[in-house]
Amino acid sequence: MGPEEKYDLFSAVQFNLLTNLGLREYHSLLDIGCGSLRAGRLFIPYLLRGRYFGIEPQEWLVKEGISKQLGQDMIDLKRPSFVFDDNFSLTRFEQKFDFLLAHSIFSHATQAQVRRCMEEAAKVMDDTSLFAATFVEGEKDYTGDKWTIWVEYTFDFIKRTALEQGLSVRRLDWPSPDLQQWILITKPGNMTFQQEMDTSVALMNALKELDFCREKLARLENNPVMALALKMNRSVKWLNFYVSSIWRNIKGQK
Repeated sequence: MGPEEKYDLFSAVQFNLLTNLGLREYHSLLDIGCGSLRAGRLFIPYLLRGRYFGIEPQEWLVKEGISKQLGQDMIDLKRPSFVFDDNFSLTRFEQKFDFLLAHSIFSHATQAQVRRCMEEAAKVMDDTSLFAATFVEGEKDYTGDKWTIWVEYTFDFIKRTALEQGLSVRRLDWPSPDLQQWILITKPGNMTFQQEMDTSVALMNALKELDFCREKLARLENNPVMALALKMNRSVKWLNFYVSSIWRNIKGQK
C-alpha cells in the first residue's frame, strides 16, 4: 500500500496522469493490483456507473478500502467490478478497456509475472487503449522467482517483454513520489496519448502564462505611480460621467 503519509499523494499522481492522458468519466478503467483502492477512491466516484474494474490478489484489502475510503453507498451507486486473482487473469472480466493502470506492480513482480501481465493486457486492449505502469529502473534485471518487496528491471527488458506481446512501450515524463519510472504501453501506432498530452501541455502552458500575467498585473497595481494613475483614471471617468449627466439635464430642460 506504500507509506501512509503519502497515501493521498500517490492517489493524486495516478488520477492526474490518467486524466491528462485523456481519461474521461465515460471510459472504462482496469486497475491492476487495486489493493486498498488507493487510486480507486478517486476513480470510482469520477467514472460513470460500471466503468471501474479492479483486480487484486488480496480480497481483504479491497474490503478495507471500501470500508475506510469509499463506503458501501458509493459502491452501490457506481457498481465497480472486482476480480480476486493472483495470476494477472485480466481476461476474466471478458471485455476490453480504454485505460489500464499498474502502479507499483512491476516493482515487486518476477519476470514471469511481468510477462504474464503483458500477455493478458494485450488481450484486453484495442488499438486506442492506453496502459500506464511503473517500474524501478536499474542496471540489472531481477532474476528471482518470488514476488518481493522491491525489484529492478532494465528498460530494455520491459520493452522487449512488451514487444513479445505485440505492444509498444515509451517512457512518460511524469512525477513519481517513490522515484519509479512511468511508462505507457500501447498497441503499435497508437498516437491517442500524444494528442491528449499535447493538449494538456498546451493547457498547462496557457495557465502558467495566465498566472504570470496576473502576477505582473498585481505588481503594477501595487506600484505607487501606477496606483496614482489608476486613481486619477477612475476620477476622470467619474468626472466625465458627472459632466455628461449635467449636460443631459441641461439639454432636457431646453
